[in-house]
Amino acid sequence: MERKSPVFTAFIYVCAILLAAVILAPLAWLFVMSISPAADLAAKPLRWWPQAADFSRYAQLLSTAENSAGAAFTASLRNSLEVAGMATLAAILLAVPAGWAVSRTPSVGWSLSMVIATYMLPPVALSVPLYMGLSYLGLLNNVFGLALIYLTILAPFTTWLMKSGFDSIPREIEAAAMIDGAGLFQTWRIITLPLAAPVVATSALFAVLLAWDEFFYALLFTSDQRAKTLTVAIADLAGGRVSDYGLIATAGVLAALPPVLIGLVMQRALISGLTSGGVKG
Repeated sequence: MERKSPVFTAFIYVCAILLAAVILAPLAWLFVMSISPAADLAAKPLRWWPQAADFSRYAQLLSTAENSAGAAFTASLRNSLEVAGMATLAAILLAVPAGWAVSRTPSVGWSLSMVIATYMLPPVALSVPLYMGLSYLGLLNNVFGLALIYLTILAPFTTWLMKSGFDSIPREIEAAAMIDGAGLFQTWRIITLPLAAPVVATSALFAVLLAWDEFFYALLFTSDQRAKTLTVAIADLAGGRVSDYGLIATAGVLAALPPVLIGLVMQRALISGLTSGGVKG
């Protein structure tokens, strides 16, 4: 067995701690801001921890009182869940067969490359035709219309991930199943999809994160609480002449919770999906 140097082991731990600190420090400060009174946030010198924790902003944003900041926030939270859920589900339903088809038919791989090339275009270049299309369909300021727009972003990305996942599954396994009499859909259900499950989960997680964090199209294509998402609602909190930075931080903490919880639940599948194909027999 290879023996690791204590110095090298200590170096690895120090690097891991520094990386964790860099990643977690902004999140920790966001939480501290959310429970700090306004006076502490404006104090000089800056107070790194409030004298008295104030959780009233959480109650304020989670309130459903009519015409309140909480009503706007909870409505945008519901809209984000609906839009991200619909767009992700549709993207996965399209990406699984499309990724498998491109993986098993390399001669059509150029089509996926052309679709991925659309990512090179800045979103503002597509905003006018997308706006006109939604207007023609009557889907402006509509969660379904916004999910449709997000689908154009998520479908190519998830198809590319699924194609990489299917590439790591030997074709001989599927061929053997078909020789034994299994049909195409039977082979998919029994062999291909179970083997590709980690990649499907990884693709779904990344799709949710992309849809959850998208701001530009949500800002353009929504106008009120019927379709505004969390990113736009948080921007609205900072749009006044006097901004409550603690309230903005509280909204950021609450907005980060759903994707963090999803990531924790799907952690094992995420790691398996990211390493899929790294070792081939």
